[in-house]
Amino acid sequence: MKQYVNFEELERKIGVSFKDKAILRRACTHRSYINENKGLGLEHNERLEFLGDAVLELVVTFFLFQKYPGHAEGDLTAYRSAIVNTVSLSKVAQYLEVNNYILLSRGESRDNGRARGIILADAIEAIIGAIYVDQGYGAAANFISQHILEVIDIEEIVAKKLWLDAKSRFQEKAQEVHGITPSYKTLKETGPDHSKQFTLAVFLGDVQIATGAGLSKQEAEQKAAEKALEVKGW
Repeated sequence: MKQYVNFEELERKIGVSFKDKAILRRACTHRSYINENKGLGLEHNERLEFLGDAVLELVVTFFLFQKYPGHAEGDLTAYRSAIVNTVSLSKVAQYLEVNNYILLSRGESRDNGRARGIILADAIEAIIGAIYVDQGYGAAANFISQHILEVIDIEEIVAKKLWLDAKSRFQEKAQEVHGITPSYKTLKETGPDHSKQFTLAVFLGDVQIATGAGLSKQEAEQKAAEKALEVKGW
């Protein structure tokens, strides 16, 4: 658990000098930290995250509305989902090294898996909310433009249909190239009932293309499809 965090350094990284310094600290404070430090009188970042999520969606929606005038509502919604999802926002957080400034409990500090990615993505939304409260819409929109829209390769998302999940993309390409719908088969299940690990394989006809593992069959299928896309060069 961090004893000291240099939030002025974070301000320099994100290019925003806050009038209210406490609001940036709040944006970087996870609920778990509050639970371990109830006597400090701090607030967690969930309300700012709620606000930042709405601001982010509006800015990205307007950006896509202007950039793709001939694209249908459904397509624009899909593009937006790919830009503002947890994976994309956690990458932005890594680019800004936000992990160095998040206040977490001891337990959360030790977790570097999927849960940490969610915490980092939530922190980005909370930072957006903090900027909006402290300096208004224009500053928040500028942050989103500079650190999200210019960092995420939107042209690649559109060209390669990355708004689709891996399983959907692999199915679409398999049908286009081979005229075959992929099938999935469970190879093994390990671990206790409350924490099973599933390993699945994806096939084109009788040919096994790739395998994937996860804590659910759905997650394992997605991992297998991701690897299959790599194997086939799609």
